[in-house]
Amino acid sequence: MPDASALEEFGLEVEHENHALVTNSGSSASSKNNNHQFASFSNKKRTISPSKEQRSLLESTNVKYTKLRMNASQRPGVLKWSFLVIIVAVIIVFFNIGQEEIIDEAITAEDTEAKLNDKTYHLLRPKAKVQEDVASVVVDDKREKEEEQEEVVEVNHEQKDNNESLTQTQPAEADDNIGNSETKENEEETATAEDTTEVEEATDETLEQSAPDVDEQEMSQEEEPAASSVVQSALDEDEQEISQDVDGSFTIERLKATREAAQNLISMLEQYYNGVEQSKNMMLDSWLVPWNFDKQTNDTEKIDTDKIVMKDKIVDTMARALVTNDQKEFIIGTIGSSVAAGHDNCNFDSYERQMERTFGPVWVAAGMKLVCENAGEGGGCGDDFANQVFCIKQNVSPNIDIAHYTWTYFEVGNEHALEARESLVRWAQMLPRQPPVHVFNTFELPGKPHLPADTDAGGSLMEYTLARYYAKYGYNAFYMRSGYAKGGYDYTTAFKENEVNHFEANHVGDGYHTVTRYGENEEDPNRKSSLGVLMRNWHPGPLAFQFVADTFSYLYAKAMLEALDRIEDEMNNGKDPLDTWSAKKRKIMLKTSLPEPKVCDPLYCTVDEAPGCINYERPTYGWWGAKVEDPNDNFNPHKGEVQNWEPWLDGQEKDLWHGVPKQDQAFFEDRDDKEVCRHLDGCGAISATSQDNGSVVFRLPKQEVGLVVLCGCCGKDIATEMFLNNPDIEIRYNSQLLDPTTWDIWPNGKCVRLLKKFGAASAAAATTGHNYLSVKVQNITDPVRISHLITL
Repeated sequence: MPDASALEEFGLEVEHENHALVTNSGSSASSKNNNHQFASFSNKKRTISPSKEQRSLLESTNVKYTKLRMNASQRPGVLKWSFLVIIVAVIIVFFNIGQEEIIDEAITAEDTEAKLNDKTYHLLRPKAKVQEDVASVVVDDKREKEEEQEEVVEVNHEQKDNNESLTQTQPAEADDNIGNSETKENEEETATAEDTTEVEEATDETLEQSAPDVDEQEMSQEEEPAASSVVQSALDEDEQEISQDVDGSFTIERLKATREAAQNLISMLEQYYNGVEQSKNMMLDSWLVPWNFDKQTNDTEKIDTDKIVMKDKIVDTMARALVTNDQKEFIIGTIGSSVAAGHDNCNFDSYERQMERTFGPVWVAAGMKLVCENAGEGGGCGDDFANQVFCIKQNVSPNIDIAHYTWTYFEVGNEHALEARESLVRWAQMLPRQPPVHVFNTFELPGKPHLPADTDAGGSLMEYTLARYYAKYGYNAFYMRSGYAKGGYDYTTAFKENEVNHFEANHVGDGYHTVTRYGENEEDPNRKSSLGVLMRNWHPGPLAFQFVADTFSYLYAKAMLEALDRIEDEMNNGKDPLDTWSAKKRKIMLKTSLPEPKVCDPLYCTVDEAPGCINYERPTYGWWGAKVEDPNDNFNPHKGEVQNWEPWLDGQEKDLWHGVPKQDQAFFEDRDDKEVCRHLDGCGAISATSQDNGSVVFRLPKQEVGLVVLCGCCGKDIATEMFLNNPDIEIRYNSQLLDPTTWDIWPNGKCVRLLKKFGAASAAAATTGHNYLSVKVQNITDPVRISHLITL
């Protein structure tokens, strides 16, 4: 076989001979003769005879040289085919050009990454328009020139992120035999990463304890589903959709879908509450500081700065959650009383569960999930706002986006109520996501009663002062009955002329509606009547809880729309929204960042970290501060002593119908989905019943102030007998025996303050390592039960 160079040489020789023939045929003729001669040459049968050597090369390749000849009759056909090929090629080119925009849209944010300022972030690409939207695509001008260098930087950046995530500490493990029962049930889900030197505070990556969500129980498929089953099935489908969505980036397509979902929700609620104006009056104006999402006036005298900064905080909260790629849940955490728990109703009808169903689809459109953690509890455990605000970091996740507070029934007549509220607002800003605190109050706005036969509108005018003082941090309070009154229904006439008090126990209807939306098609008359109850007693019924859920959903959807507008503006200006709203770029809050407190004790409410708390009651979703130490741990100062305290629960977790009204029990008792009614709250403690239990030793987290508080179970005034005046217990701090005469009952009757601060009388000095608290029982006749250990 000839090689390629030989064949190429032969081809060049043939071409050279052909060129010579054409050139020599008329080199001296005129242009006209040249044309004539060329035509003659084209039509004349001229044979090109290869040499003997060339012929042998062709024969060796099994190609007959005669096949290379082309007569005049063949040339026009070849020209036609060539022309057709060119036309087809042109059509293909134009077709591909038309597809560029479609291909551009198909590029997802995860498929394309850009680098700006040595930071990796997703490229958020809106649909390309000729020139208008060029600025909306975030690009680096030097990307093509530095592509290889950027890949190296990106790998290094990812490795750095991985290393940072690995070094974040997680909540400490509970002891296998001693400690919170919920902790033990969730050990497989909670990472163990506490150093022997110091416990770091929980961050956005903190794994959380979680109680079973009754809304996620499997529904029966054998019977015709009721409204509750239909709604739950929809929620399950939404969760499945989220789990299948592996792209966490917030693209322009997702932005548009989220906006549409939020607009649809707002439109639905405005139609349900008889128009835009009435909806605003009921759901935005019934707060201590009314919310305003209208365009701001240019009249500087009419600008309410407090309203602007308050709105900006909640809009910022929404924006950060939306654009942070690794945040999959938007968490609203509620602490409060049996009102928050939803007692005297099915748990399914509580405002938290209703809000998940109402506002949840908007977050599904954003590729996320709305989670409402309900840490409400009945009064039987003896708790109230005074001790539970210290447990904000354990009762709910430390990673909440918004905190709800509903201890308002217990605030009536208590002069320390606003101290606890202000402390909570300040501590919340020390949590990773700096959540705004929103209060739900079933009464009327302080000093502004509108409803007849309502004597609960007194309140404290200091509430208005605090709301404006902390407007920058999003703090505000919603008053349910004021919301009803602002809707325009004449409750006064109904009461005076018709003797109808809509807010008396078990009244059906609120003056605007007679049943919840999801109860409109309910066929069972008892269940439908139950879903129309406004107030069960002092507890709201399903219809009132729907209004509360609608109010929060309406407010948050409004804030989300404004957040989406701001995000889109950033994209259209060629900026990456992550540069503005990434959770990692949230400004760190220090105690010096906050203003001076108004009513709370600065010793405790002006701190850099929220308090730590271990709470044995249920439910809890977050990080426990102190930990029961392993009796055999080398750092345990009481190693070798008997340490055999045991967890205790009141048994409510076994009662499905605890806190559920009879008509709902009758409806659900034979249904497969009856678990949706179960309430999650119950009393609990770590307990000693005899001296055989010995001691319990707590390893304390890092302490900023030196505060140590024990709370007992169960009762409102149990601390005096169980701790303060109990001669059969010994309490030691770092092995030093504490003097009971230095203790006091604080912050309520079920708790005793053992140490007020570092350096207090009889207190051991603070150490550079962990501090330890031990409680030892001797000849006790009654159980000693510890429900909380609070540290700061």
